[in-house]
Amino acid sequence: MICTFIGHRDTPSGVEAVLEKVLIELIEEKGVKNFYVGTHGNFDYMVLRALKRLSGTYPQIVYKRVLAYIPKNRDDYTDYSDSIYPDGLESTPPKFAIIKRNRWMLERADFVVCYVTQNMTNAGEFLKFAKRRGAEIINLKEHVKK
Repeated sequence: MICTFIGHRDTPSGVEAVLEKVLIELIEEKGVKNFYVGTHGNFDYMVLRALKRLSGTYPQIVYKRVLAYIPKNRDDYTDYSDSIYPDGLESTPPKFAIIKRNRWMLERADFVVCYVTQNMTNAGEFLKFAKRRGAEIINLKEHVKK
């Protein structure tokens, strides 16, 4: 089982606690072991932090940061050992790389955890794509207190 993520770049930090609870439920109740997360925006960084914390408690999980393009400055001591770069992206213009990477993740997902509050955004369009594919969707906006 694979879980991936969709969220707005400016997702509020209050979402992180709810996100972690949902991840625990997916691991314990649904048996999800594989997670693909993007590398752009506040939501992706929240997901990555939560998965790093949870990997100490749940050593069976594997998470991968899915790169949209190869980093230009690779000698900056950043650890990319938890990253993958999907085939086919190397010939994709940078303008479209994130879109193609997100589609790649969603095509493999059984579960999609998202924080989408606006449908007329890229995140909203990806959520529609995930629904058409039949992935089980968990939108954190429905779990966050206003």
